[in-house]
Amino acid sequence: MKVSVIVPIYKVERFIRKCTDSLLSQTLDDVEFIFVDDASPDNSINILNQCIEKYPQRKKQIHILSHEINKGLPAARNTGLTAATGEYVFHCDSDDFVEPNMLDTLYNEAKKKDADIIWCDWYLSFGHNERYMKQPAYDTPMEALKAMLAGRMKFNVWNKLIRRKLYVNNKISFPEGYAMGEDMTTLLLFAVAKKVAYMPQAFYHYVKLNTGAYSQNYSIEHFESVQYNINRVEKALHDRFDNILNLEIACMKLEAKFPFLMSTKSEMYKLWARAYPEANAYIMKNRYISIRRRLVQWCASKHLWWLVSLHYLAIDKIIYGCIYR
Repeated sequence: MKVSVIVPIYKVERFIRKCTDSLLSQTLDDVEFIFVDDASPDNSINILNQCIEKYPQRKKQIHILSHEINKGLPAARNTGLTAATGEYVFHCDSDDFVEPNMLDTLYNEAKKKDADIIWCDWYLSFGHNERYMKQPAYDTPMEALKAMLAGRMKFNVWNKLIRRKLYVNNKISFPEGYAMGEDMTTLLLFAVAKKVAYMPQAFYHYVKLNTGAYSQNYSIEHFESVQYNINRVEKALHDRFDNILNLEIACMKLEAKFPFLMSTKSEMYKLWARAYPEANAYIMKNRYISIRRRLVQWCASKHLWWLVSLHYLAIDKIIYGCIYR
């Protein structure tokens, strides 16, 4: 197969139909679809099977794997990777959906440029409208790696097609038990890639219907998982590149704790102050992100919490509360 699509499933009965339809109607023929039931307690798998019946030509290309107990998103991705046979791997979250020509376009462009990894633009999809999310273009894996570490480029797996042998040959897998920040695994893949490419089109729809939940689910428990993944990436990059990425790694730490500033709660601000204080010296040195984002972090470092709170209210209540909803 040209592409293996891996789709973890857990409590997505509201979304799985649209996701499955968008995948099984892809214009690329040589695709295998690996759905991983992570012991979902709802009706997701029944709906999935109903969708599959509409695509009899795809049945031999579809595999449904099951966990007896819920193991979490990273474990589900790893189960899919173990079963995958495609030249490239695409991870799709089961509450999102894609354009019908996504795999065809990305695969052909990757083959044309002999790219180990290719990424594209994407849509942030709300209940009634969408926001086009432009991604930057880079010619080398190192340039892209620096941009992802510093927050200029998304390191999410879902807008990228990745050559499967990068996982296999380098023994790279997702961090089971540490779901928050598990997408940082992409950084490890870019670190071993030889050639990369960018497609300036949006194909992936990242669904964000609960717009009021920008930070309400981001807690210290989640941050501990993020810290595990940061430490994992930091060690791997230091082992491979020594100290040449120190600035970008410091910026990654700043970006990881930035969600604590998307709040008006003092306890969240205290968590920001305690997390990676050594990285604060790099706030204004991160030229990859907007001056607005740097200024918010600078205000936090000076304990100007009223300005941090004002920024959050403007973003959450006006932009995501009124304009995009």
